[in-house]
Amino acid sequence: MTAVFDELDRNILSLLQRDSSLSLDEIARRVGASKTPVWNRIRKLKAAGVIRAEVALLDPEKLGLESCFFVLIRTSQHDANWLDQFLRAVRSRPEVIEAHRLAGDIDYILKVQVPNARAYDDFYRALIKEVSIFNVTSSLSMEVIKSTTALPIHPLAGEA
Repeated sequence: MTAVFDELDRNILSLLQRDSSLSLDEIARRVGASKTPVWNRIRKLKAAGVIRAEVALLDPEKLGLESCFFVLIRTSQHDANWLDQFLRAVRSRPEVIEAHRLAGDIDYILKVQVPNARAYDDFYRALIKEVSIFNVTSSLSMEVIKSTTALPIHPLAGEA
């Protein structure tokens, strides 16, 4: 269910998703409101689950994680037992930073961040040892063109 936000909520959310370390004073100044209403809005947005977490975004290359692979997975098994095994395997691996179930010819896509191709191969071998997979296609990302965690926050109907 989509929540309804007014302009103040959307402005607060836009600021926070770009830099959650901003002080309450700075957020209030930027959105043109006093601290108490801004603090109350943030508290309500957290309670409603709109703001799920506040995290630090790390630079993978500075941590030695220079290789990002996109892993396309097709399975011939769609039973609950296979799915449980697959979910456990994927969720237990810290190098899997995103995993999605897809519609279409490919069943799942994983985003895997590792130091190098050898580390990816180790990941791949461990994964197929844990769970039976019909087909795996991997692609190495050569360059990050755009990467953001900021979601588009659209204005209300009638606003420009």
